[in-house]
Amino acid sequence: MDPTHDLEKAQEKLPDESSSEIVVVESGDDNKKLPVWKWLAKWGVEVRGIDPVPPEERTKTEYSSIFFMWMAILCNLLPIVTGMAGTLGYGLSLRDTSLVIIFFNLLCCVLTAFLGTLGPKTGMRQVIQARYSFGPYCVSIVAILNLISVVGFTIIAIIICGQTLSAVSDGKMTITVGIVLAGLLGMVVSFCGYTVLHLFNKYSWAITIVSIVIAVGCGGHHLSKPVPTEPATASTILSFGCLIAGFMLPFAGIMSDFAVYYSPAAPTQRMFWYVYVSQNLPTILLMILGAAIGAVVPNVESWNDGYNSYSAGGVLEAMLRPAKGFGKFIAVLLAFSLVGNIAASMYTISLNFQALATPLARVPRSIYTVITTAIMIPVGIKAAQSFFNSLENFLGIVSYWPGAFGAIVTLEHFYFRKGDASTYDQAIWKDRRRLPPGIAAISAGILSFGLIVPCMNTAWFVGPIAKTTGDIGFEVGFVVAGLLYVPFRTLEIKICGYV
Repeated sequence: MDPTHDLEKAQEKLPDESSSEIVVVESGDDNKKLPVWKWLAKWGVEVRGIDPVPPEERTKTEYSSIFFMWMAILCNLLPIVTGMAGTLGYGLSLRDTSLVIIFFNLLCCVLTAFLGTLGPKTGMRQVIQARYSFGPYCVSIVAILNLISVVGFTIIAIIICGQTLSAVSDGKMTITVGIVLAGLLGMVVSFCGYTVLHLFNKYSWAITIVSIVIAVGCGGHHLSKPVPTEPATASTILSFGCLIAGFMLPFAGIMSDFAVYYSPAAPTQRMFWYVYVSQNLPTILLMILGAAIGAVVPNVESWNDGYNSYSAGGVLEAMLRPAKGFGKFIAVLLAFSLVGNIAASMYTISLNFQALATPLARVPRSIYTVITTAIMIPVGIKAAQSFFNSLENFLGIVSYWPGAFGAIVTLEHFYFRKGDASTYDQAIWKDRRRLPPGIAAISAGILSFGLIVPCMNTAWFVGPIAKTTGDIGFEVGFVVAGLLYVPFRTLEIKICGYV
């Protein structure tokens, strides 16, 4: 008997170090705790982390569920509040705000919908796909930026939920209590993972639509009294456009996270249009509704009082006040419409924590959901004290890096990989010797900020170009990063031999 042969056979039987079971063991749990995770898995809790889903486990063919998933993520109060910023914060007319909302959403969703089609083809989370251009080390920078963006959005969502619940209770429930409740509900759904998340969001969006229609029916007669506005300038329009891009483009870093269990044979065009329509439809309509509400807030006393006391949540409660007790019930439903968004965000946050470094991947994904909740609740309580300033400042700066990121990963796929998803070899996803070094990608991304910064128009900095043009940072970042990546990556392949 050949002992070498026996050793090789024994090694083949060992589980991969990235698999879900070994992750549980290496996270510090002893064997007596392992059955707990197996028991949770039987109840639908996802135990897989960032390790790619092999083709034999990508069996889901109910492709329409991705449509409902994104409908639920975006069919809530968050787009309404963002639309209000156009008329309330930027002083744009309803017409100009609506045109900016339509154009920039239609443009930005092309990128996000394309990235969503790669999940079924590769079986990899979005940040893991990025390793095939950014490499195993530089991709940690992408994961950090992703975390900042998604955590920021989640904090905004729990604040809106808390404000609305507090307004409904006439202040008897503090905003702090509402924020805690929203965070805990999102944590429960996120803890369960992929299957429960899809199931929850498959139906929750419909309740939200009915609730919004009722709210508009109760307070819509006031929408014909907009505040007069000054003629819009190109600078203001582009700056608000950047705010819209800041709302949509950060999804570029998480799109595949919700599609990795679909069959590799998923029709690309069908998946693209499912995502594209489900992102644009609720976002555009609800942002325009928010803009219409924002345009009349100063002219409607009850709405203005609600806004001053509870921000957007107070406005919505005031809209539903004519319906009395039933109106309060609908307002509560609208507050909880954000749970699906919060849960999805927490889910992808947990995956990005695992992608930061190899030791972090050994901690079960669900544990990061609990940790994330514990961090975001106190931050949300603090940020709620100046909500709209927090919203505008945050959305005004998070659109820059996804623009550069989107250009790099798109060119990697179409130019260097010729649109062939099979070149994302699952066998090398954590092999540092076979993955690209990532120097080309990170260099193109960082250097693009040489032109992005002069084009930025934020609350804390206005670049010299932006003073004339308005904020065109994300557009410039997309173009410059793309122009730099092609020669940089070509040189990287020539020197290192990576494809």
